[in-house]
Amino acid sequence: MPVSRRIRTARGLGKGRRAGAIAATVAAVALTAGLTTGCDAVNKALDCVQTADAVATSVSNLQNAVENAANDPTQADEALSAIDKSLADLGDKTDNADVNKAVDDLNKAVDNVRSSIKGGDQTPDISGVTDAAGELTKVCTS
Repeated sequence: MPVSRRIRTARGLGKGRRAGAIAATVAAVALTAGLTTGCDAVNKALDCVQTADAVATSVSNLQNAVENAANDPTQADEALSAIDKSLADLGDKTDNADVNKAVDDLNKAVDNVRSSIKGGDQTPDISGVTDAAGELTKVCTS
């Protein structure tokens, strides 16, 4: 994919807008879940929602890091590491097959971006990460 298209793809997502929308959805679902389910289920749902929110923030940070790679190439690695940590925490807390699949898909997307960066790509295509993060949010809020 040409560099200009990758940059447009990352910029086209709207800084902070997607993360803000995800956070609002997550909060609404968490409140609804609290009213309709038992405590254990609520705790698991909150863990999932909190992780999805943390991942959304990290994805937003990754988008910014890719856009500013020339200024500080370490930012992308830090954002990827934050996503890894959030996913590891969620993987330890859930036994939901759909959540685990979404976590696996997001891990693969993160690995692909990390490999691209290690291969010298200054502006890797992060659309796989944003798509997988969106899927994780959908699974956590359904």
